[in-house]
Amino acid sequence: MDGNEAELPLAGVTVVSLEQAIAAPLASRHLADWGARVIKIERPGSGDFCRDYDHVMNGLSSQFVWTNRSKESLAIDLKSEGGRKVLDALLPRADVFIQNLAPGAAERLGLDAASLVRKFPRLIACDVSGYGTGGPYSSKKAYDLLVQCEAGVLAVNGTEAEPAKVGLSVVDIATGMYILNGVLMALYARERTGKGTAFQASLFDSITDWMSYPAFYTESTGRPLPRTGAKHATIAPYGPFRVGDGNTIFFGIQNDREWRSLCRIVLGDAGFADDLRFRTNPLRMQNRDELQAHIEQRFASMTSEEVLRLLDDAAIANAHLNSVEAFLKHEQLHARGRVQSVGSPSGPVMSFLPALTLPGVTPRMDPVPDVGEHNEAILAELGLARET
Repeated sequence: MDGNEAELPLAGVTVVSLEQAIAAPLASRHLADWGARVIKIERPGSGDFCRDYDHVMNGLSSQFVWTNRSKESLAIDLKSEGGRKVLDALLPRADVFIQNLAPGAAERLGLDAASLVRKFPRLIACDVSGYGTGGPYSSKKAYDLLVQCEAGVLAVNGTEAEPAKVGLSVVDIATGMYILNGVLMALYARERTGKGTAFQASLFDSITDWMSYPAFYTESTGRPLPRTGAKHATIAPYGPFRVGDGNTIFFGIQNDREWRSLCRIVLGDAGFADDLRFRTNPLRMQNRDELQAHIEQRFASMTSEEVLRLLDDAAIANAHLNSVEAFLKHEQLHARGRVQSVGSPSGPVMSFLPALTLPGVTPRMDPVPDVGEHNEAILAELGLARET
């Protein structure tokens, strides 16, 4: 560990993660970013199946690169005597153990969180599942899009004509962040009590929390939150607007002050704010099409940059409708040095800095490992190099 890594907040924490796909690997990568040593256990040979989701980054999977930098890869067969011997030697050295095996598999191996914490009372252990323990779905396999379907996420995304999935692995990302949250809370609790924690996280429970707003809306109104494409479902004006140069810009109004500022500075008509059709947000939602037409008529003689400048002058939040290609060139990304590269088995690959900024602390940005790349070093460390 070099000097910088020793200063990271999670330096000295060892994480053993029996992980695959996205949710658990994303959580452990966040831990690695801030100094934890993460030993990723993979299948010998092919490794984490996420490695083969695509091969677009110099032959590597874009999703694997995203979720696995700064880790050590240990490829062992846990069903073999030798593989289990390695894990049994590793676990007493671990502070954190995360697993997201298929339903029931961890229990059969004695690697569920409760069993491990009984054996290692200071260990922080997390079971990650699709639908949580108990209930009729507890043994059901689960992937991101399928849980989006079960939780009603598709029902609130898309257009009036057709539902759509979220274009990111939003369920996996939510779950990864809750796993991270649980690990950090448990580490804090152990500092005070000396005791470990066994806890569970599930894809369904994680996205349930994120679905609170549409669920509460539907429960309270007796009707579903409407699908409105790129427009906000319950606030107007908030969404896309066509401008005279053929581009689309976005802006959003959150309160009466902003509504009046829009009318006075951007639309050039302060009195319009008191139009009986549009004075309040509920009225603006009822008459959204008329309001959209009025605003776009005002924008028809302007360029998108002129409109965005007026919106800035009016202190109204706004945005370009960027493609991913435009996002990759975004001046904010590059002005702040957010785009980095990390090593990998096939050379340097693109990566983004972690989302947190800690003054005076540089996060770890170490390579993405090859399958079993660290077997020899870890086995030697465990004194098992000649035995397995």
